[in-house]
Formats: sequence, C-alpha cells, structure tokens
Amino acid sequence: MQTHTPAAPVDPAARSLERLLPRLKDRYRRFARSQPQAWRSFLARLDQHFPRLFHLLLPLYGGQYDFFYHLETLLDALADAWIARPPELKALDDRREADPYWFQDNRMLGGVCYVDLYAGDLEGIRAKIPYFKELGLTYLHLMPLFRAPQGENDGGYAISSYREVDPRLGSMAGLADLAGELRGNGISLVVDFVFNHTANEHAWALKARAGDPEYLQYYFTFADRAMPDAYERTLREIFPDEHPGAFTYFDDMGRWVWTTFHSYQWDLNYQNPAVFTAMAAEMLALANAGV
Repeated sequence: MQTHTPAAPVDPAARSLERLLPRLKDRYRRFARSQPQAWRSFLARLDQHFPRLFHLLLPLYGGQYDFFYHLETLLDALADAWIARPPELKALDDRREADPYWFQDNRMLGGVCYVDLYAGDLEGIRAKIPYFKELGLTYLHLMPLFRAPQGENDGGYAISSYREVDPRLGSMAGLADLAGELRGNGISLVVDFVFNHTANEHAWALKARAGDPEYLQYYFTFADRAMPDAYERTLREIFPDEHPGAFTYFDDMGRWVWTTFHSYQWDLNYQNPAVFTAMAAEMLALANAGV
C-alpha cells in the first residue's frame, strides 16, 4: 500500500513575497545597480517585516479581487520612500532598530504647542530650541500645521494637503530643516497626522466632487439616504449644531458624504486598499522630512 507524505504547509506571506519580488526587482533594477548596498538593505528590511504586514492586510483586504495589485502598489511606495530617505535618517533608523524601546526611556519628556499661537511660525519654533533644551525636552509635538482651508478648518484638522505646510507658518523645506536642527539637539519632531478625514479642498476630494469614479471610492458617498439612515440609527452626533447626523448632502455631487465631524471634513474610506496605500505614502513622505 502506497503512502503519501503530507506536503509541507505553505506560508502565504513567504510565497506571496517570492512571487512579487521579481517584479519589484525589475522595476528598481537601475537603482539596485547604482546603489547595491542600499538596495540590499531595503530587501533585508522587506524580508524582515513583510510577513507581519501581509498578515495584517490579508484579513482587511484579502477578499478583494485586486488585493495583490494594491499590495504591489504598496511595495512600490515603500521602495520609493526608502530610495528618497536621506542618509542621516537611515542612520537614525539603524540606531533605533538597535534600541527598539528607545521611546520608552524614562528620560523621554515631551512638549506640545500650536506653532502660530506659541511662536508665530516655524522660524519662531527654531528660535525656541535653546529653551526646549533647558526644559529637557526629548520630543516636540506640533499641532496641525499643514495647508488647510481658510476660515473654518477645525483648528487645522481639516487637511488640504499633507505635503504642504500652511504658508503662514513656513514651508516643507523649513519643516525638514527644523526637524534636523531639533534632532541635532536631541529632540524628535512629532506632528499630528490626521488619518480619519481630509478637507473637502484636498485634491482627492476635489476629484471625487468632480465625479471621478476612482476618487469617489476614497470617501463614503451615497446617492440616497438608505445607508446614511441605517448608520445614523447607532452613530452619535459630534457637532449637531453645525449639521445634524453624520452625513452632508452636496448639491453639486447629488450625493451624501460621510462627514463625522464638520461638513468640510470628509471621512476617508479605508475599506478601499487604495486609500491605505495613498495615506501610507503621505506618512512616509513626512517621515522622510524628519518627522
């Protein structure tokens, strides 16, 4: 009687990376040839962290027909960010990997402020660095400072662009310079990164408002009240004086938009893996500015 040895179980993360890597390497072969050590370092990090990333994303998006397309797009975003990352920040990554609990050090001491209310602009914050050192700060948390709608913007929490500083406060180059100077003085820069929603002036929202089907999927929008009514049976109102419920109707779109907070803050649709990848790219761009 012939017996069969059971096949070894397949690790879906390892198999997926094995299949995706040739395409990734082909797209970045020019960089790999010009900077082989940097490329090997990226691949080593990818090999280390991909299994955890894969097993986090699979339950969220694995049932979607284009899951692996979005996974591949995310890998491209990670590679692009790594290639663009300044050498001094890569060195900082290495030091922090060697000391993974650095942020739990009992000497960590933070401060938080709005740039305009405390120091006027980013240059004003820079001038305060000696004072921050005197206080013993090891990280400085700046409240929302990105480009936001003029007038009502929920204290900066309605973001029009994650890659532009409010011009009244400074510029992205100025933010990167400030991060570098703070870092040189033993202080890490922290900023509020608003994940839940964008302003209705954000480029994605403007495209959605113009009817672009791809960007309509970046937000929760509905042609009628069926789903909003169903949600609002259990949703609580955040700012009922401004708009009742959690949805706002826009005549020019002919659609209801999920706006948990204010009507100019459109909730992002994280059921769409493209939103996850797009927001990851925004976060990585800020990280590359030294945040």
